[in-house]
Amino acid sequence: MIDKKITLYGRVFIEATIVAKTGLHIGGSGSDLEIGGLDKEVIRNPLTKRPYIPGSSLRGKMRSLLEKLHGLPQNRSIGKVTIHTCQTKEQFVNCPVCTVFGIPAPDAPVEWQDTPTVSRLVVRDAELTDKSAEALTNARTDLLYAELKTEVAIDRVTSAATPRTMERVPAGAEFGPTELIFSIYEAADYDRLKKVIDAMQLVEDDYLGGSGSRGYGKVKFKEIEVYARGKNYSDKKEFRSFGSVQELADAFNELKTWLQQNVPTA
Repeated sequence: MIDKKITLYGRVFIEATIVAKTGLHIGGSGSDLEIGGLDKEVIRNPLTKRPYIPGSSLRGKMRSLLEKLHGLPQNRSIGKVTIHTCQTKEQFVNCPVCTVFGIPAPDAPVEWQDTPTVSRLVVRDAELTDKSAEALTNARTDLLYAELKTEVAIDRVTSAATPRTMERVPAGAEFGPTELIFSIYEAADYDRLKKVIDAMQLVEDDYLGGSGSRGYGKVKFKEIEVYARGKNYSDKKEFRSFGSVQELADAFNELKTWLQQNVPTA
């Protein structure tokens, strides 16, 4: 019988504002408009009608880019998506992705579940800020808080043109604050936190949402705040503020030392 005892020593909180540097399209439900209308809508909060960035979209992009960075095999299908999943406990404890993002429960045999196989990382939705909502309203965009962009697909054989209209949030819009919460279960997690910061940098260099190869979805994190709660969990301590992900990455060794003092695992 496995003696499974897992202790949560504390959590690290990274709060940030996400700025759309180019038009952003993260798709919602299909449009009901007639031919000649809107082809692809953005996802919106049904109560406020404001576009938002789902935590699942940001988290999924972070995981996907880290898997590519480390050249990990795509060996697990979840619906229409294929991800990497470690097959043995030895692979898992040394994996830069599965230890941060977790693995599906059926893929973790009970005999090696004495180490946490659940996700250490939670990523919250990022709502359109009040300031950006007001600015977009005053700008009188094509649609509420969004613009229309018409594209034309050309058949390379017949040269026939097929137009389509995309809805996207204009460049300059800000979302947040989003919140990334990282759980500390063991001493190795201090170093694993660096993978979260690496993934944030990878997203900035890539894109969020659809049509990234056509210029959509360039984003940047700003106004980054780092906090932590220890095992006591009643005292939330602030580490520092950062203007960019690069500044946070440069201060990682200092952050690690601070966490070892404020969220000890011993």
